[in-house]
Amino acid sequence: MSVQHPPGRPVGSPAGDSAFRRAIPCHEPATGKVLGEAEAMDATAVREVVRKARAAQAAWGQTSFAERRAFMRELLDEILASQERICEIAVRDSGKTMVDAALGEVFPVCEKIRYLIENGEDDLRPEERSSGFLQHKRARVEYHPLGVVAVICPWNFPFHNIYCPMVPALFAGNAVVAKVGEHTTWSAEPLMAITKRVLERRGHDPELVQLVIGYGDSGEALVRSDVDKVFFTGSPENGVKVMAAASDRLTPVVLELGGKDPMIVCDDADLDHAVEQAMLGVFTACGQMCVGAERIYVQAGVYDEFLRRALARVETLRQGSALDEQVDLGAMTMPRQLDILDELVADARAKGARVLIGGERNASAGEQFFSPTILADVHHGMRITQEEQFGPIMVVMKFDTDREAVRLANDCPYGLGSSIFSRDPARAERIAAAVRAGMTVINDYGLAYMIQSLPFGGVGRSGFGRINGREGLRACCNTKAVVTDRVALGGGVSVYPIVDATFPLVRNVIETIYAPTAMAKGRAAGRTLRHAVDVARARMAFRKRGR
Repeated sequence: MSVQHPPGRPVGSPAGDSAFRRAIPCHEPATGKVLGEAEAMDATAVREVVRKARAAQAAWGQTSFAERRAFMRELLDEILASQERICEIAVRDSGKTMVDAALGEVFPVCEKIRYLIENGEDDLRPEERSSGFLQHKRARVEYHPLGVVAVICPWNFPFHNIYCPMVPALFAGNAVVAKVGEHTTWSAEPLMAITKRVLERRGHDPELVQLVIGYGDSGEALVRSDVDKVFFTGSPENGVKVMAAASDRLTPVVLELGGKDPMIVCDDADLDHAVEQAMLGVFTACGQMCVGAERIYVQAGVYDEFLRRALARVETLRQGSALDEQVDLGAMTMPRQLDILDELVADARAKGARVLIGGERNASAGEQFFSPTILADVHHGMRITQEEQFGPIMVVMKFDTDREAVRLANDCPYGLGSSIFSRDPARAERIAAAVRAGMTVINDYGLAYMIQSLPFGGVGRSGFGRINGREGLRACCNTKAVVTDRVALGGGVSVYPIVDATFPLVRNVIETIYAPTAMAKGRAAGRTLRHAVDVARARMAFRKRGR
């Protein structure tokens, strides 16, 4: 894939336009500057890149963990050497700031690679398991490569969204085919080239990692192709479509479908710290994060003070093009997202929410900017408490009791992350235990993702399956049970021919193993011995008759 800029192609022209229906226009969200144009792949092209990836995986799947660690170390070195360039590419294609790119794109990828280097082999080493009552056998679990893993990436973090699913899949011995979001097509090739260069330098086939460029139909073609698993990050609506398409070939899927994370601020919280973390959770990457703090519940006794301190902070935020000036917030990546934010704010206003600041597009900064916003006195009758907003809007609600805070936090179809702020550890733990979510962080925001030993994923409308940690790495594998001899007895279970004593024998064997007392087990063992003798005699007579 190469991005070109043919003359006369207007940026933002409809994807369905007959003259350019397979072209993807690329532009900078912050400035509107044309970056070029890419050709969307059809199903034939998608199948071909999957074929290339599978051919390359045959050799990669046989590499040692030592070689995979060495590859990861070299890849990490390459990322560190290219850090500023990676951030600049992400800024140009997604509209975020350089700091957002460093924190959200590069930092978690580096930490994931570090985790794999230090822990990946241990996580995938064959694991001995109990063989139960079959003491003459050994049992273990092995983790084998799946083959070709498909990754369908959203547009909010163009480097991170390719690399964070890709590197564990590679470490597990797989090939990876990544379909990138059409809104961040321009950055995909130079970012993927980093991995291809390292593979080639180490003598491996760079075709091991592949890109799919296109719209929804290209993603559907990838899901329906000869891949062995699909990792999808995106909206619940598209997640349903991915599941439906994957069901044709019974291809397993992991769905990370976004969130609407609650942040609960108790009246005994460190308020300055809570406000600072709320700022981070709301305004990082202009709120375009699945783990964004989209619902902030503040206890009545500190509600007004929280709002006062938050407003003072938000009033100082600067917004604009991050490559042209020093700013705190950048642009929205997807133009349609601004329409969604307009609709949600209008609905909240109409139902009684107060707009303390912002609440509208920032036309002075450019066409794809939405002003940093605080909505106060929000309630659950407003759409913005139930629908993912993906924008720079701090949504603040009041609660009286801990029980009410939990009820409100759980009154939402999403269940990805959550955070609790309280100086009382026992109180914070009680609230955390009651919140329905895949992750909870106490007295901080978002750190569960940076602790790579922890699984990442949600419940409900936030999807299912896990990435990160041992669970996420093993999700890239065929988990295989293996049974071998501890002591070779020279025989096994023999059932045929079935005779009158066969069922009583089996019944008493079961009682011998599972009866509740030693006495009951002993009586059953005696009956087992008698029935075993009866079965042996009956089979001997059966064989004589057969002659």
